[in-house]
Amino acid sequence: MSAIDPRHVLALDQGTSSSRAIVFDDRARPVAIAQYEVHSQFPHPGWVEQDAEALWAGQVRAGQQALAGAGLDAEEVAAVGITNQRETTVVWDGTGRPLAPAIVWQDRRTAERCAALRAGGVEPAVRARTGLLLDPYFSATKMAWLLEALPDGRDRAEAGELYLGTVDAWLAWRLTGGRTCATDVSNASRTLLLDLRTRAWSPEQLALFGVPEAALPEVRASDADFGTTEPELFGVPIPIRAMVGDQQAALFGQLCLAPGMAKNTYGTGCFLLETTGVDVPAPPDGILATVAWERRTAGADGVAYALEGSVFVAGAAIRWLRDGLGLLGSTAEVEELAASVPDSGGVVLVPAFAGLGAPYWDPDARGTITGLTAGTTRAHIARAALEAIAHQTCDLVEALEAGGAPRLTKLRADGGAALNDLLLQLQADLLGRPVERAAVAETTALGAALLAGRAAGVWTSDAELAAIVGVGARFEPRVTESWRRAERDRWADAVARTRSRRT
Repeated sequence: MSAIDPRHVLALDQGTSSSRAIVFDDRARPVAIAQYEVHSQFPHPGWVEQDAEALWAGQVRAGQQALAGAGLDAEEVAAVGITNQRETTVVWDGTGRPLAPAIVWQDRRTAERCAALRAGGVEPAVRARTGLLLDPYFSATKMAWLLEALPDGRDRAEAGELYLGTVDAWLAWRLTGGRTCATDVSNASRTLLLDLRTRAWSPEQLALFGVPEAALPEVRASDADFGTTEPELFGVPIPIRAMVGDQQAALFGQLCLAPGMAKNTYGTGCFLLETTGVDVPAPPDGILATVAWERRTAGADGVAYALEGSVFVAGAAIRWLRDGLGLLGSTAEVEELAASVPDSGGVVLVPAFAGLGAPYWDPDARGTITGLTAGTTRAHIARAALEAIAHQTCDLVEALEAGGAPRLTKLRADGGAALNDLLLQLQADLLGRPVERAAVAETTALGAALLAGRAAGVWTSDAELAAIVGVGARFEPRVTESWRRAERDRWADAVARTRSRRT
């Protein structure tokens, strides 16, 4: 009997709205997928929480179900790659028991703390070290809040009795039975605690937020050895050979490896990343600098940085039409409904439900709907919601280019909402550039799989990856420049109405 040659990769994709697992073969094709919905709780205005134990349990069940659906034994899997919602913060003890609900990246409870720090004049130094802004979006103030809320939290953290980390570190701990307490540089760069240049925890940032290093995971390369899964989870131990934040994973899954290449992920939020290369970039106003990934696999290119614009509400606006307003029976209905009218009828929706992210960074902004008339229908509002997603992406591109980034010749698109043809056509029209949809819609999971598979030897070069990862569809602009400019001006006026800090 011949030895098994493992040629599959299992991607564990723990996102904001679902925990999913996808098995990819050696042609980077998805063989089987399983997912479980993730529920968020909103105990107070601006608070967003999730059950950390449920995140773990759903992710393991999804992995087990995906392997079963693929008809594979675990021996046929070369590696596991983990990707995750990034800034969401978990606290647990040495038994692996979560000590509080996970604080989700959308949570705004620490807005006042960020404002006080900003008023103290520390933001320029913070931005120079971390590439980020002082905003409750990031993990550091979440961690500080948890340490203050837990009995003896800070003392226990300093004594190494509890652990603070993003979701990747939480999953790695549980998958390995507590043998691995590690994060990767891409996730660490979203905490406000990492020095972008050293790619290590910054003593200055740790002191600023009062987060003890003893409570934090070790920072490793994105394709490092993160240990092996516990045998009882999947039948045999499987090496964990990649961990990477979801947006950086999508950037890699789109093979945006060269400087100047960019992708936009249309998910719960909207995240546009542009690869910049091996040097820490100077971020334009309102844009973040971040680590894209670091690879130490033989023949790989080491560290890569990126510029990023983050929109807090994209696909979440469609769910709001369904759950909050009752305008949709399901989110899948939005494309047909929006396409039933030629335009939004003058309606503009600015979905600042959790403040405004890039390039405005206004946590106190609140959503608006303008242009309502007696003739407005639910179809007009549905179309305005799709236009809002596209407009917010245009805001990011314009901020990048105004800050000196190279002009994008095209935008690569992925994420669940990118399956909506009308949305991507609106994006091409409002952006004035072609938009290309990935052949594999699940590029976040794909990126984690490609990184893990490269590290495990399933693929031996980036050229091999380029030969098997393709484009699914291309959308060309179909409108005049005068129409595009008028629509962008109308959007800018509506955004100005949401702002809490007028300039």
